[in-house]
This record gives sequence, C-alpha cells and structure tokens, in this order.
Amino acid sequence: MIWLLGLLFVLFFFRVPIAFALGITSLVGLALSDTNMVIVAQKTFSGIDSFTLVAIPLFVLAGEIMTVGGISKRLVNFAQLLVGHLPAGLGLVAVLACAFFSAISGSAIADAAAIGGILIPAMVAQGYDRRFASTLIASASTIGPVIPPSIPFILYGVMASVSIGDLFLAGVAPGLLMAVFLMIYVFMFGKKNNIRGREKMASPKEIFIGFKDAFFALLLPIIIIGGFRSGIFTATESGVIAVIYALLLGVFVYKEIKLKDLAKVLFESALSSASILFVIGNATLFTWLLSFHDIPDQLSALVSGISDEPWVILLLMNIVLLIAGTFIDTISALTIFTPLFLPIAMAAGIDPVHLGVIIVVNLTIGMITPPLGVCLFVTSSIAKVNLVQMVRPLIPQFLILLVVLAIVTYLPDISLFLPHIFGGE
Repeated sequence: MIWLLGLLFVLFFFRVPIAFALGITSLVGLALSDTNMVIVAQKTFSGIDSFTLVAIPLFVLAGEIMTVGGISKRLVNFAQLLVGHLPAGLGLVAVLACAFFSAISGSAIADAAAIGGILIPAMVAQGYDRRFASTLIASASTIGPVIPPSIPFILYGVMASVSIGDLFLAGVAPGLLMAVFLMIYVFMFGKKNNIRGREKMASPKEIFIGFKDAFFALLLPIIIIGGFRSGIFTATESGVIAVIYALLLGVFVYKEIKLKDLAKVLFESALSSASILFVIGNATLFTWLLSFHDIPDQLSALVSGISDEPWVILLLMNIVLLIAGTFIDTISALTIFTPLFLPIAMAAGIDPVHLGVIIVVNLTIGMITPPLGVCLFVTSSIAKVNLVQMVRPLIPQFLILLVVLAIVTYLPDISLFLPHIFGGE
C-alpha cells in the first residue's frame, strides 16, 4: 500500500487542495482495504479532539490582534534605532524587525505582511531595488515559525508526543542564527554597493525611549516561555494569555484597536484556524491509514537499506522536506512527514526535539521557494514586482538559509542546549 504516497503526490501535482487530497487518498485506501468507513469520522474527529491543539486558534487570534494593534511599527522603530545607522541600515532593520515580530506572531505570513507593509515602501523610497527589498522581507519572515511562540512546533509536539516547552526553547538559537546570518549578508551587500544607513547613530537616550515603547511587545515571548518552564500554565493556557495580553496592548496600552476592528480580526482568525484544523483532521486519518499498513516501518527499512548512518538519514530527510516545501504548505507537510520521519529518526538515535527543529526550519525555507512560496507572494504584491523577477536576488538569501539549515542539522547542541539547561530531557 506504499503506492498511497504516490497517489497523494499525484493529487498535489494536479493542484487538488491539500486537505482534500489527504481525504481522497485516505478514502481510496480504506475502500481497497475493505475497512469500515465509520473509521473516517472517528479518526478525523480524534485528530482535532485535543486540548493542546486549542492553542493553535488562540495563537492565530493573538497574532491577528498584534498585527493590527500597532506593535509592528514600534518594533520597526526600535530596530531602526539599534542598527539603522549601519551600511544598508534599513535592510538590517528589516531582518531585525522580522526577528522581533517573530517572537510575537509566530507566523511567517504575518511577518511578511506586517513588516513588509511598513518597510518595503520605505526601502524603495531610499533607493533600494524593489526586488531586493521584497525578497529580503520574505527571507527574513521565515524566522517567524522558528522563534517561539510557534504554531508548527505546537502541532509537531502534539503529533510526536514531545514537550512543546522544549520545542519552543529549541527554536530560539536556530531562529537567531537565521537572523544573524541574514544580517551579515545585508551588511556586506550594503558595504559592496555603498548603501548608507541613517546619518548618525541613535543616542542611548533615544534607544532607551524606543525600547520603552516596544517593551511590552518584546515581553510576550518571555512571559510565554517563562510560564511554560515554571509550570504556571500549559501550552493551551499560554494561548489564552497571549490573546488577553495582545488585547490589553492593542486596546488599552497602544490604543490602536477599536471595538469595530475586533469583528474582522475574529473572522480572519476563524478562517485561518478552520483551514488548519481541517488539514489536521484529514491528515490524522491519512497517517492512521499509513500506520495500519505499516508504511512507516517499510520506509524505515528502505532508508536503513540505503544507510544506517544518522548524517545520511538527515541529509535524505532534508532533501525530501526541501522539495516538499516547494509545493506543500508548512502545516500540511508537517502533518504528512512527522509520522513518516519520526520512527526513522528514533531508530537512528536522532533526538525528537532536534528532529522537530529540522522539519520546521526546512518547511519555513519552503515558504520562499516557488511555486508555492507564500511569503514571496505576500511581499511581491506589496512591492508590485513579478515573482520571476525576484528569483535572482533571492538566490543568495536562499543559500544562506541552507547554510543555517546544515548547521542546525549537524550540530544538534545548537537546538538542544537551552532545553537541557532549563530542565528538558
């Protein structure tokens, strides 16, 4: 029954929506297995009947509130005060602001839209090439799902039975590494092309004022991770905390959200959450079918036949995930490949927390690789440039992210040292 994977990718090729492709493949496999179709309702429902998964719509809602609550412009202003005076200062601001906003939204698309909406017009006005500006924001937005809080980490944690607190901690260093490497590239690009930043460095007083203005926004990830590790609240409860905190900031502290805005925010959050949970439900049915036919064990045996060396297995996984990320969205790919790769990784002695970081970093890079490349679509629409025109300036940024992926893959301590320090196993 391993041909089920082939059928699934054929449906992907013909542009069948991911959730429906998973459902159709599952129904075909069940029909040919002469299985009672009651299992469809049972497994689909059980896939989303999880208290922990309630955190997903909550974090989606918190991200939506923060996107419209004036937080992004405060983070941009603070980043400008820190690095805006350096060569290609506004480009450095773009990367740093995306890293800051990543710790608030946990979403690459939200990063691309919120930061791109502010900085792409500003970069173009300062003489930056539209293509470079749009690809840089898209590349920097991939940090979004890596630095906590992160919806992909929550989903992986549920599917792999791994501590979400450990996953959140494990994402911090890889996310910062992505930001640092991109900033080094932008700095060198600015030096080479003589792109100047702001006229003078901000004074300590200006930096302090900017920090004070952005302080409450920057405090959220500390509250969430601190609450996790201290046992004050669970993953789901942290989503509630994030929503309440975002509302307090947007309505009472920054005063940029009106009551009339909440209806649209709730509607957009409901749409995003429903689509994610629909994919999860169908993916649960599909993964049960794969397990029923021992397909993960067959794949594990196939990979072991190629090599039992962990570095080779990780290389093969990276190749598969990078290819898959070009045409499957992050949530869908995560639900498909986690149950396939987890047994293989465990057999090879690869830490499941480390595997989660590898999968998420891979799939976020997929968000800037055509033909899917959703972050590219967001920034190209803001910059008003054709997607084909973005390929050339994207290549060096893509290669930099691949270098980070290789470092994260083969130096597991980069991901695991924080979970170990704060009590992870």
